[in-house]
Amino acid sequence: MIRVLVAEDSATMRELLVAVLTSDPELVVAGEAKNGLEAVEMAKRLRPDVIVMDVRMPVMDGLEATKRIMVEVPTPIVIVSGSFDMREIEVSMHALRVGALTVLPKPPGPESPEFAEAGRHFASTVKAMAQVKVVRRWPERPGAPGPVAARVARAERARVVAITASTGGPAALSRLLSGLPGDLPVPVLVVQHMAPGFVGGFAAWLNSVSSLRVKVAEDGEPLGPGGVYLAPDGCHLGVGGQAAIRLSAEAPIEGFRPSGTHLFRSVAASFGPSVLAVILTGMGEDGVAGLRAIKDAGGRVFAQDEASSVVFGMPGKAVEAGLADAVFPLEEMAGRMLEEAQG
Repeated sequence: MIRVLVAEDSATMRELLVAVLTSDPELVVAGEAKNGLEAVEMAKRLRPDVIVMDVRMPVMDGLEATKRIMVEVPTPIVIVSGSFDMREIEVSMHALRVGALTVLPKPPGPESPEFAEAGRHFASTVKAMAQVKVVRRWPERPGAPGPVAARVARAERARVVAITASTGGPAALSRLLSGLPGDLPVPVLVVQHMAPGFVGGFAAWLNSVSSLRVKVAEDGEPLGPGGVYLAPDGCHLGVGGQAAIRLSAEAPIEGFRPSGTHLFRSVAASFGPSVLAVILTGMGEDGVAGLRAIKDAGGRVFAQDEASSVVFGMPGKAVEAGLADAVFPLEEMAGRMLEEAQG
């Protein structure tokens, strides 16, 4: 049995979350907290396998509780949000940055026609996150320099960067993009797996922590240097020629739409050897099949290393398949990308 701690101040929503979770025979609710401070105390006392954490709570909110738990008793945390307003999404994204694994919308009530499917997806995600081996997160030291390593030579500079990420990706992307200059000479295209409804707020949050221009991609818009284009909900992200975004509603690839594999195949066909593909932390292996197209076209592939990945699934599969030209820790990745873009 997977033991879950539920932290939610609303008694009605707490009852709904408990009902959704316990409808899965592999989940049991080990405790219920009414605020973030109770969540911290119960995490230390009960040692649950996973915590479902509301964002907005009295006494201590979900962000501060996540910080405390990840320092004092590291535990997989799933953030739940009942709103798509920008402030709540921003707080949710900060919680991911300090150690939470993913953010999910709160499930609808039993009167909703989507209740059964949403509940199954919610419970299955919580089970998946319970398997992640999290590590202690010490408070960040601002301005701490990353390691310096030798340059990786290449014959042709990159003219586009394509990135895919899943579990742990929002925090990794915030660190990666904040390390790049606003005058980056290439566009960056990103597939990040996340629950529907959050990508707009995620783009706004990344825009606030980065000097780059981050936005949700629109079909037909021109690619520009220093622009970061995120795949929208339910659409594959690709390019048309070397000039414009192309969105597609084609079938999911290995269960994903947007798909990292679709993105990598698209940029490989358009940019050939001048592609830099980056595969970051995430479960499964989305994007790995697409990396073969990058390699066949003469492009380059960077993978995040295991030590800095929340989950080494996607980058690990790329390394195992022999598709990564280089494997770097996250703190080194921005500098490596800049070298590739500047030639």
